[in-house]
Amino acid sequence: MRYPIAIEQGGDDQAFGVVVPDLPGCFSAGDTLDEAVDNAKEAIEFWLETVIDDGGAVPLPKSIAEHQARQEFFGWVWAVVPVDLADLSDKAERVNITLPARVLRRIDAAAKACGESRSGFIAKKALAA
Repeated sequence: MRYPIAIEQGGDDQAFGVVVPDLPGCFSAGDTLDEAVDNAKEAIEFWLETVIDDGGAVPLPKSIAEHQARQEFFGWVWAVVPVDLADLSDKAERVNITLPARVLRRIDAAAKACGESRSGFIAKKALAA
């Protein structure tokens, strides 16, 4: 999905403010325009994760033109932030991987020592990386 963001101009003594009109209450800021866009992506992902975790529906983004027509955004700069919802999904997915037997034994021993399943151990280590 690609979410439009409205960016309020910053300056030497004021950060760039960012609002995501399609996601109520989702906003961010940054000292530079690039930082504002990067922070907006993080805010959008956090907002969407929260909605998904709570079992809510993910709002579909509207076009920039629809948002630009709103008076409250007159004079703001617009950008689009791409978000891959697959990256936010916690749906289990079965995968088939090939590992040397020696490596698999080490993974199983480490998982057992932590009281975890092989899958859980691998997932935990991957997320930590």
